Amino acid sequence: MSSRSVEERIATLYRNESSRVRATLIRLLQGDFDLAEDALQDAFTAALSQWQREGIPENPRAWLISTGRFKAIDRIRKSTRLNQCLMALAQSLEAQTQTQPLVDDETIEDDRLRLMFTCCHPSLAIEARVALTLREVCGLTTEAIAAAFLVPVPTLAQRIVRAKNKIRDAGLPYEVPEPDMLPARLEAVLPVIYLVFNEGYSASSGSMLTRQDMSAEAIRLGRLLHHLLPHAEVTGLLALMLLHDARHGGRTGANGDLIPLEEQDRSLWNRAQIREGCDLVVQAMQAGPPGAYTLQAAIAAVHAEASTAEETDWAEITGLYDVLLRINPSPVVALNRAAALAMRDGPEAGLVAIDKLMNHKELQRYHLLHAARADLFRRLGRPGDAIRCYQQALELAQQEPEKRFLQQRLASLQK
Repeated sequence: MSSRSVEERIATLYRNESSRVRATLIRLLQGDFDLAEDALQDAFTAALSQWQREGIPENPRAWLISTGRFKAIDRIRKSTRLNQCLMALAQSLEAQTQTQPLVDDETIEDDRLRLMFTCCHPSLAIEARVALTLREVCGLTTEAIAAAFLVPVPTLAQRIVRAKNKIRDAGLPYEVPEPDMLPARLEAVLPVIYLVFNEGYSASSGSMLTRQDMSAEAIRLGRLLHHLLPHAEVTGLLALMLLHDARHGGRTGANGDLIPLEEQDRSLWNRAQIREGCDLVVQAMQAGPPGAYTLQAAIAAVHAEASTAEETDWAEITGLYDVLLRINPSPVVALNRAAALAMRDGPEAGLVAIDKLMNHKELQRYHLLHAARADLFRRLGRPGDAIRCYQQALELAQQEPEKRFLQQRLASLQK
């Protein structure tokens, strides 16, 4: 194999396997994130030179893990700050090479699950969980994560460092929780995956409506979690992400402008993904009383299964929101229910429901509240009120495609 072919194969392995190798190295190196990262880079560097001479091994992933572990031992032994603690670690790692010479695929996937639960430990702040998961589980660079969330790179880097230090200093276990602890721990993991997805599906700010790399990473994490831990709400979350993501092709025009749901070309939706998502919704609903993610997925399924906007079953959607609001009484859910009510019973009924939310602190600076009121005023033939609400929404919007959409709505009323 030519040198160029070897380099291309190594580059592909890095893209596809580095997160798995990193997760296993963190376990083998007793939870030392930084040592595992150094070992990962050392292993791939060694592969560049050694595979040119000896050829690509039969199991490249296992070779990288084994080499990374030995490189970590070498780093410890050569450290100028070598002390008894580090010496003990080196001896422990060397002993492991005798009892754990190889790592099978199932163990590697378990390691990724362990890493996800460690990065999403409830003792870490949600911002730290998101950053650490994207960096360590997904393998995104610090610069890419900072850009996605509009955080300065040094700030994001410090956030990750502090999270790693807390994991180390608090001795947080590198393990999948026991069954009796699983529901509480899932409550820490699932919101992280959904936050990552939402940032990709509808970026909180910036020039683009979507970031497919982020939503794809979230779906990948959801698939991993569902494969290894098919809990009902894990199934529901995966269904929800797949169903939303299936509409990606119809959500923007050629120039990147936002297209509302009712105006989207549904022939551009991913039907195979919709079928998979709907099947998962059925599985999650049959597993017991539905949770918040499962109910949201069921709502998304009703939208996805309607061949046209006019055929949408708004009565079913409103009923599902009623159930969701009982188990998750958030103002955003109440706003979404009000929008569904407007479609079922007319804009006047929706406006009454939305007006009851106007004094809610969490919604006062939420641009979609004002945009929803504007749309209802527009449908009621009250252009003056609609213009005022669109202007309020425009002042609060952070995303350029949404701003352009609101400006277009305003322009149509001001003619």
